[in-house]
Amino acid sequence: MSYFGKGAQQQQAINPQNIALAEQELEMVTDLFNRIVDSCQSKCVKLDAGSGDLSAQDQTCIDNCVAKFFETNSKVGEKMQKMGQ
Repeated sequence: MSYFGKGAQQQQAINPQNIALAEQELEMVTDLFNRIVDSCQSKCVKLDAGSGDLSAQDQTCIDNCVAKFFETNSKVGEKMQKMGQ
C-alpha cells in the first residue's frame, strides 16, 4: 500500500490533464470510426430498393475494407513513430 492511500490515487485519476487526454483520445477514436464508416459505406454498400439488409457481397466488402483501413492506419502510425525517433 502506498503512503498516500486510495485518496491520492483517486485524485490523480480525476486530474484535469487526465480528463483532457481522455477527451482527446475519445475524439480521435470517434473520428477514426466516422472515417471508416464513410469510406467503407461509399465503397461497399449498395442497398437494393426496398431492402434494408446488406447483401453477402456488401458484408464481405465491408469486412475487407475495415481490415485494410486498420492495416493502413497501423502502418502509417508505425512510420510516423519511426520518423519521430
